[in-house]
Amino acid sequence: MASEATTHDSHAPGPDGGGDGGHEHYWYHGDKAAITRRLKRIEGQIRGIQRMVDDDQYCIDILTQISASTKGLQAVALNLLEGHLAHCVAEAQTSGDPTAAEAKVKEASDAVARLLRT
Repeated sequence: MASEATTHDSHAPGPDGGGDGGHEHYWYHGDKAAITRRLKRIEGQIRGIQRMVDDDQYCIDILTQISASTKGLQAVALNLLEGHLAHCVAEAQTSGDPTAAEAKVKEASDAVARLLRT
């Protein structure tokens, strides 16, 4: 459940060393199973594309599967970006630290730029 997840957004463990054996939980911790399922589905698509190439399938059919895999990855990326904005950026905004807030907005902006370049 998302309500059980902590929303630490730094890359370093907190003062107590983090929660789960030193591992921090980001906002998506509650959605981790769904994200993992989507990524495994995409991984299966990629394996299918490899088999298509090995089996000398028609190039347009391979390109269609590549497009579907790409759209799947983009959907996961968009979900993570939306969560980053809703949780990490919003948390930084309410922290009262303008430098932290600016840094989180810059991270989001840089991530969008990278996604648009791909």
